[in-house]
This record gives sequence, C-alpha cells and structure tokens, in this order.
Amino acid sequence: MDRFDTKVQYLKYSVRREVAKCAWKGMNYVDLAEIPEKIIPGRKATMRCCVYKERAILGERVKLAMGGDKSNPNVIEVIGIACDDCPSGGYEVTNACRGCLAHRCEAVCKKDAIYFDHTQKAHIDKSKCIGCGMCSKVCPYTAIINLKRPCENSCKVNAITMSKDLYAEINNEKCISCGACVYQCPFGAISDKSYIVDVIDIIKKSENNTKYKVYAVVAPSIAGQFTYVKPGQVVTGLKELGFFSIVEAALGADMVADAECKELAEKGFLTSSCCPAFVAYIKKHVPSMAEHISHNPSPMMMIAAYMKHLDPDSKIIFIGPCTAKKMEFKEGENHKMIDSVITFEELQALFDSKEIDLASLEEGHLDNASYYGRIFARSGGLTDAVAQALKENGLENFDYKPIVCDGIEQCKIALLKASKGVLSGNFIEGMACVDGCIGGAGCLTHGIKNKAGVDAYGREAMEKNIHDAIGVLIK
Repeated sequence: MDRFDTKVQYLKYSVRREVAKCAWKGMNYVDLAEIPEKIIPGRKATMRCCVYKERAILGERVKLAMGGDKSNPNVIEVIGIACDDCPSGGYEVTNACRGCLAHRCEAVCKKDAIYFDHTQKAHIDKSKCIGCGMCSKVCPYTAIINLKRPCENSCKVNAITMSKDLYAEINNEKCISCGACVYQCPFGAISDKSYIVDVIDIIKKSENNTKYKVYAVVAPSIAGQFTYVKPGQVVTGLKELGFFSIVEAALGADMVADAECKELAEKGFLTSSCCPAFVAYIKKHVPSMAEHISHNPSPMMMIAAYMKHLDPDSKIIFIGPCTAKKMEFKEGENHKMIDSVITFEELQALFDSKEIDLASLEEGHLDNASYYGRIFARSGGLTDAVAQALKENGLENFDYKPIVCDGIEQCKIALLKASKGVLSGNFIEGMACVDGCIGGAGCLTHGIKNKAGVDAYGREAMEKNIHDAIGVLIK
C-alpha cells in the first residue's frame, strides 16, 4: 500500500496482479471467477454496504483488467455499479445562509428557482435550476456552492455528465483520455482499460525471445517511481519478466527535439505533439489550431519506429505514466510500431504477479539518452530540449518564444490566444497533466519529489547533449 498514493490505486493493482497471475498460468476462468473472493474473503464488508456488492464491483474490475468493453473505443470506462456514493451535484445552499434582507440570490435568478422558508433561509428548487451559478456569485456570505462530483471537477474538457440514474457518463467525442477522472474518483468508479493480459501473451509467445524479441520502451518519468529500489534494479526486473532489452523513450525524445526545432524554425509557429491528450484536445476542441500541431511523432512512436526499422519482427511494449498512450498506440497505423501499452501501476502488478523481489536484484544498466531527453518527463522539459536543439543545430538566430502550459487549463488559454492571434509566443508546449508526465494518472505516486527525481535522472545521463545521444543511431 505504501507504494501508492491511495487505496483506490492499491485495489486496482490487487485485481491486476491476480489477473496477471492467471494469465501467466494460462487463462483459467475458474481462477478468474475466484479473484473477488480472494481479495475480499469472509463476510465482513470493508468498503461498501455489503461484501456481495464489493465482490460484484471487483468482478467488473476483473473485466477491465482483461481489456474492458471491446465495443467502447475509449480507454477510460465507468464502472456503473461502483458509481453511487457521490452527491448528485449542482448548486446547494449551505448553513452559511443568514436569511438576509437583500435576497440578491432571488433577484438574479431568471428561473425563479430560489425560494425561502419561514426563517428566510434560501433554498433551490432543482426542478427549475439550470445551474448558471449566478446566485452563488452574488451571495455576500458565499453560502451557495456548486457540489460538483470529483470526476466532473477533474475533467477540464467537460466530457463527464450524470445519467438519469446519477451514474457518471463519458462523452467520447469530448474525452481526451488524460485519466484525470481515473485518479480523482474517490471510489475508483472510473478506470482505464488494462492490456496487461496482452503483454503477458506477447512475452509468453516469444518463447524466451527466440521466436521474436520483446523490447520494453520505458518513459523517463520512471525516475520518480519505484522509489523503494534503484532504477537499475527495475531494469533487471524487466528482464526477469521476459523482456529482451530495455530502451529509454527519452532517446525518442532526443530525436523529437532535434527534428522539432527544425520544423519550428521553418514554420515559425508550432504546438507540441508529445502529449497525446493535448493533441486530442486540439483536434476535438480547437480544430482550427490542428494545422499547427508538430508533424513529428511522440517520443514513444519515434523510438518505436526506429526499433522496428532495425528489427521488423520485434514486439515493443511502452511502459509509462499515461492512460492517453493507450489511446495513441491504437490510432491509425501506430499499432504497427507499438504492440501494447501499460502503466507504472500495471508494471508493479506484473512484478508482483511473478513474485519478483526488485530489492534483491543486481542493478542493470540503462543509458541511451541525453539529459534533455530525460527531462521531457516534467513540465518545461520539452521547452528546454528544443532550446538546446536549436543551439546544437546552429539555429540560435531563431527568435524562440516558448509558452509552457502546465495542465489542460493553461493549454486552453494559450490555444485561445493563439487562435485569436494575440499569443506572445511561437511554440506551445502542451501537457494535459499538471507537472507533465510525472503527473500522469498511471503513476504509482504523484508529487514534487517526482520532479526532483526526473531532474536527478537527467543529470545522470552519460550523454549531456542531444546530438551526442542520437549520434550513435544507425541512419
């Protein structure tokens, strides 16, 4: 439990660990059916009204751990039976109401939804209220508040609404798969689909990498994860799982920075393409700006394409903090380069499903990226890398004016200004998650320490410059 931020994460991990155990043995559906009772034995409820509901929810989590609803293209799903304990939401009058004489709330309401009891305390008629919030704005006591559900509050693209049964619903046309709702839901009623079974299948069918080689492409944000062991022990652990070799996605980031600076200097204005949730936001919510998205692929796709060029028969698994990467690898022709995606949460489940004790392992070696590629993992890292790439490519005369957007709300503002021609910068670094990739929904832990971990990881890189890192690549 201490390896995760919340008990919800631990519950997800527990289910995925047990599903992974079944997958290693060969999918026995009797064993799968026993997982809920294995996690919650006995007859005493610990989370819900009764142990039977708890197990029913765990049964749904088992389905998600096996890939979820195949008819739903979104990687984020709602577990309906788990979504029933949040307030219905909307504007409510709290005990802070003083029953004042002004009645500004009543005066501003255009729908006559405000009424008063015998003590002159205000109330809201929900059948008339349209949720405009004007009453809240004018109340001198701040007595009227909007009880938005955590999932609604976390979704900055307004993709979550409530069904008639008061279950959360996701509008796939608006959703960018960032996973903010996954991490913020206190009941874990919203979750990302897992491809952990597919990954195990790929590893098993490789027959110890004799039929084909299985590579793990690891995101640089791993530096702030698995803090109970050394990074080199995680590398060895991955090989114990059955991976042939471990490659840094940060090397792909070096390649992206090198190409992106040239595209920027040529076109004069760009938005970044590294964060798939940010790219999805532009395409779905600000389509007029889509033409300005960098034509370079993400670091994941860049390094995967290079590896497939070297070994077309290889299988490549991306491991990182991001739920949106699960969306990205299925888009277009991307699946030809990336064979599956799992998160750090799922990697922990994989280790424990095979009882791999990372702390007991020797340290492996991982050093095939520069400092600048590795700091892509945190907000501002891409901006710094592009500045360095401009310098290394002799493009220092280009008037580089980056705008670092830390989280989707800052992205909204920058894109709005750019669409109106009033943005002061010429390069938008867009990160959907606050703090960048280290704030991803699939991280084990979140916090300021992760940024320090990434910076330290960057400084440990043998190659200090971008061209030094990519200079070893076979063209």
